[in-house]
Amino acid sequence: MHVPDGFIDAPTSAATAVTAAGALAVSLRGARRELDERTAPLAGLVAAFIFAVQMLNFPVAAGTSGHLLGGALAAILVGPCTGVLCVSVVLLMQGILFADGGLTALGVNITDMAVVTTVVAYAVFRGLVKALPRGRRSVTGAAFVAALLSVPAAAGAFTLLYAVGGTTDVAIGKVAGAMIGVHVLIGVGEAAITALTVGAVIAVRPDLVYGARGLRQGLKLRVHGELVDAPEPTAPAAARTSRRGLWISGLAASLVLGGFVSYYASASPDGLEKVAHDHGIDSKTREHASAGSPLADYGVEDVSDARLSGGLAGVIGVGTTVVAGSAVFWAVRRRRTGTPSEVR
Repeated sequence: MHVPDGFIDAPTSAATAVTAAGALAVSLRGARRELDERTAPLAGLVAAFIFAVQMLNFPVAAGTSGHLLGGALAAILVGPCTGVLCVSVVLLMQGILFADGGLTALGVNITDMAVVTTVVAYAVFRGLVKALPRGRRSVTGAAFVAALLSVPAAAGAFTLLYAVGGTTDVAIGKVAGAMIGVHVLIGVGEAAITALTVGAVIAVRPDLVYGARGLRQGLKLRVHGELVDAPEPTAPAAARTSRRGLWISGLAASLVLGGFVSYYASASPDGLEKVAHDHGIDSKTREHASAGSPLADYGVEDVSDARLSGGLAGVIGVGTTVVAGSAVFWAVRRRRTGTPSEVR
């Protein structure tokens, strides 16, 4: 759902840029509360993983593909505010390095793909977790539903932006029906990827999943007539996986997905591209400002072998994203630990 330059007019793009900047400012402030010694190292990895999986377009209908948006996954793993920042880092890397998503449309893309998906997904997730029985299966099930609903919500948000500032004269009803219809199907893939990833992390380190915190009520023992906290039971071997081990495994998986598996992704246009082509929304698309980038279109310039070119681009993208994301979250975390209220 990366919106290119030319789909949305300048005034609307400017307004969404202001909206996106405000959302990022709020998210930076909120991320200081969310990022601790557990989530801070994981956040940069989450951004890199989302970048890698977004390269894996999967078929959803005849001639149409979809890919992960990632807002639900990021919000559940590292928190909603940090999740907005994770997806925004990915969008920034994609726009600047790979000419994916217009630079003048960056505010549109952050508002739609980072803010809307994260807010909708986490609101649905928290509501379901509170209503369902406490347990890991409830977290995974809630993650599935939250991710499923976040994708058509983003499609609806794009439709609203197009209704306000679309550059072509296409009936909004047609745009809404086509966008939401195809993105409901894409949402199924988003939900499956999100639930599988959240379930995998819960299986080895449930304490690292932001959305799973507070689900288990601690046991109390009565000692000399007073209730005291019972000692934590010894965790199974899988649950004692170190954060470093999980980080290294996650980075390796991201590199494999972006550098190798991405070659086998669907070549069909994604949901927005397909709808734009079928209904003429793309008639005023402008050339991307980074079209001359040596990594444009997820290939390395002057590397003739398609498999090698795409693989190198994927590896570079994952590496750049994890470095950029980790730097952002390290800086945010440092500001938290450096506040006067906490340094005593």
